Amino acid sequence: MNVQVNKVTSSIDVLKYFLSLVLIIAGVAAFYYFSEYLQLYRVLAVVAVIVASLAIMITTSIGRSSLAFSREAKQEVRKVVWPSRSETTQTTLMVFAMVIIVGFIMWILDTFLFWSITSLTS
Repeated sequence: MNVQVNKVTSSIDVLKYFLSLVLIIAGVAAFYYFSEYLQLYRVLAVVAVIVASLAIMITTSIGRSSLAFSREAKQEVRKVVWPSRSETTQTTLMVFAMVIIVGFIMWILDTFLFWSITSLTS
């Protein structure tokens, strides 16, 4: 059962989206307009504009829900039980062994098929 919730975006959120987009466009335009300045300064200015745009986006309803999602994901990653070094090494060696075995089986199959086709065509 799919439940769809229609979130109403307020006009302030739409204004914030538009402002963020305008800031990014202005930052990129300024990057090329001020080409006579050192590239480091222009890149830092664009990064500052992107950070300001993201700060504006976080204040919207979608931004707040995205921030909450990232916090929850970070908490879930902390709950993961990571394998030990020996488990990782054993699993990696098993994968390598299986790749070699399957490769050998496919080589034998390919050789057999090549032999059968050449015997049929000649």
